[in-house]
Amino acid sequence: MVNESDVDLADGTALHTYDTGGSGPVVFWHHGTPNIGAPPVPLFPAAERLGLRWVSYDRPGYGGSSRRPGRDVASVASDVEKIADALGIERFAVFGHSGGGPHAFACAALLPERVSAMVGVASMAPYDADGLDWFAGMGAAGVDSLTAALAGREAKEEYEASAGYDAEMFTASDHAALSGDWKWILEVVGPAIEGGPDGLIDDDLAYVALWGFHPSDVKAPVLLLHGGEDRIAPFAHGEWLARQCATAESRTFPEDGHISVLRRGEAALEWLSDRS
Repeated sequence: MVNESDVDLADGTALHTYDTGGSGPVVFWHHGTPNIGAPPVPLFPAAERLGLRWVSYDRPGYGGSSRRPGRDVASVASDVEKIADALGIERFAVFGHSGGGPHAFACAALLPERVSAMVGVASMAPYDADGLDWFAGMGAAGVDSLTAALAGREAKEEYEASAGYDAEMFTASDHAALSGDWKWILEVVGPAIEGGPDGLIDDDLAYVALWGFHPSDVKAPVLLLHGGEDRIAPFAHGEWLARQCATAESRTFPEDGHISVLRRGEAALEWLSDRS
């Protein structure tokens, strides 16, 4: 059972949260773009076996969370800290997939006294990553979308007004995963876009702006998982992140794409459990 509640930020805005409950170590899930923040149902059996508790939230502009135009990646740390305080949680691990990866990095970098360990799956690197050809290996839809974000909010809004779904962003292994256990992804995409593209737009603008920290700031243990065929956050992004973070362990899966790599999530949770 997942308990949902709102955390009032005392400024007229709120964050919508999810909590599986229990007394075990907490893993804070950071969702991708565009998703709502419901924790990953396909990993519930592994989390239950390991005694882990999922906590998560809709980033501003998604689902039940108030929009916050102009937010940067670093702002997630303050949001998570307020949620943890409201739920009486002192220490927690963070687990981010896709666009949730940068946000997991932000928590690990900016809340070192509270984050015990971090998992990043198919995470993108900062746009200003030194020595990285950021768009190399990215599918055409991703290039177009993020190029629009680089041109500013107006250009990004114009792009999203006519953008469509591009199945080519996913590999054959991704489509297989989306037809299996990880069809759950479709359940968190739908509600995220029903209310319009605001959350997605704010996410993409944040990804190509300065993040507000550097991945090398992270001192907690880090596990990075990446598929060699990823067309959304290319494999080179994962390699770059692993080089920046002295505490990172990298696991690569040459045959996996952006979604199919999530099938490695159970082993990642075991890794987190040993460090929580």
